[in-house]
Amino acid sequence: MVLEELWAALSGASGAALACCFVAAAVALRWSGRRGARGAVARARQRQQAALQTMDKAAQRFRLQNPDLDAEALLALPLTQLVQKLRSGELSPEAALFTYVGKAWEVNNRTNCVTSYLADCETQLASAGPKRGLLYGVPVSLKECFCYKGQDSTLGLSLNQGVPADCDSVMVQVLKLQGALPFVHTNVPQSMFSFDCSNPLFGQTTNPWKFSKSPGGSSGGEGALIAAGGSLLGLGTDIGGSIRFPSAFCGICGLKPTGNRLSKKGLKGCVNGQVAVQLSVGPLARDVESLALCLRALLSEDLFRLDPTVPPVPFREEIYRSSRPLRIGYYETDNYTMPTPAMTRAVLETKEHLEAAGHTLVPFLPSNIPRALERLTIGGLFSDGGHQFLQSFKADFVDPCLGDLTLILRLPNWLKGLLVFLLKPLLPRLTAFLSSMRSRSAGQLWELHHEIEVYRNAVIDQWRELDLDVLLTPMLSPALNLNASGRTSGAISYTALYNCLDFPAGVVPVTRVTAEDEAQMEQYRGHFGDIWDWIFRKGMKNSVGLPVAVQCVALPWQEELCLRFMREVEQLRLQDKWTSC
Repeated sequence: MVLEELWAALSGASGAALACCFVAAAVALRWSGRRGARGAVARARQRQQAALQTMDKAAQRFRLQNPDLDAEALLALPLTQLVQKLRSGELSPEAALFTYVGKAWEVNNRTNCVTSYLADCETQLASAGPKRGLLYGVPVSLKECFCYKGQDSTLGLSLNQGVPADCDSVMVQVLKLQGALPFVHTNVPQSMFSFDCSNPLFGQTTNPWKFSKSPGGSSGGEGALIAAGGSLLGLGTDIGGSIRFPSAFCGICGLKPTGNRLSKKGLKGCVNGQVAVQLSVGPLARDVESLALCLRALLSEDLFRLDPTVPPVPFREEIYRSSRPLRIGYYETDNYTMPTPAMTRAVLETKEHLEAAGHTLVPFLPSNIPRALERLTIGGLFSDGGHQFLQSFKADFVDPCLGDLTLILRLPNWLKGLLVFLLKPLLPRLTAFLSSMRSRSAGQLWELHHEIEVYRNAVIDQWRELDLDVLLTPMLSPALNLNASGRTSGAISYTALYNCLDFPAGVVPVTRVTAEDEAQMEQYRGHFGDIWDWIFRKGMKNSVGLPVAVQCVALPWQEELCLRFMREVEQLRLQDKWTSC
């Protein structure tokens, strides 16, 4: 009786008015809740613009005081030659720093890759002592997640805006002790859980080769800045391909070391305590020799003193400089993400060049890649169901580069399970990801850790049965269209596998997309023919002339061997004339 009276009351004009009130209240609450996020965006943009103005003024002031300096010649110097000229006194650290400050400002105007100017570099320059350190006087750019005293590391999240770091991260401290001059923070995708590069605070970073394309992520600002000449060395991080995607998409070199080879102390992240899939710190640069020099400098007594949890293993020169023929495994496809025609061609051409140079190439494919990706990697990253990840998004905007990730993670476990049951026959890959994003008990997490350990040992055994030194694989490239990355998550298969395995892996550009590659891409259907394959094909359109890379992999703690292999690949493609963008 009461329910009938209530229904009658709500079915008339008063009910409609009440419904309108509820809707208005919901909208008002949503608007009010995001007022803080809007303020954070405004403040972040203001600080960014102020930093860029400071950069421009500093560069202009130096140019006026040094009108005879050949900036173009300085910018064209490889890192090793720049270091030699700085140490000999032929160039001053001031010349290197302010020339790169000016160039970074120009590059940012085209790509929106710089979030902050680390003005402390000028103070560091003024107080510089003797010519010490392997990176003496070298300007170095930093992915925004590297904490720098007095600077925000926002990760594109409003809750981190206006929260400056109390001290430098260990890697920043080591860079300074090695004589380097960290000078800018570079942009990242919101939360860094994307291989695009956009966030509500600073906006979209674009690829300098083609502005409609992504620079990759999450070290996307680094990739864009280095590729366009605004930096010659940078530090990034990688938990699923975040150094390798920008390197491949932007046509530069990058190295993801074994997880604990370099210190992670003082890094900002939005998920703490996740250890199933290892995060790595590594360098990005124009060439392999620059990566090697950077690693040589970072693997110093300074690092081992500041972070005793890092194994005290210095750079092993004899491995990097070795010229003995290598026994190289390779595969053309992982049977999960069908390679683009350009990716396949890059691997096969590289294989032929390596064989002609006297190396032995052996077919090799790590076992059970779908399980490694879907259950072990995705399960490891989201074992809490995404709870901690979502805490960072309270009352914040969600950037389109994340696709539907936050929406999916907010679903309760029972609904995720129901969707898996209903959609599995139609979308097996998507539902496998969805199933792994459900929260686990402590016991289930321990079981997952054990499965990862067993899988890693099985692949190592498989590797050693063939007596391999290193592995050549396709690398996802060319660059995808903006915002396509968040809607084709399965495409991380070529990179995320080696985070799960915790193997060092690097990227070297070897060719560019041809008109023939583009024409063949019209026939692309993928291994599954699902929505991810369809978006992937669409995202690769209009790519003629863009860089294409290969991936070089070694066993854990063999960074020097990985770099040696990368150098070998790089030298074989030097006959091609690459132009900067």
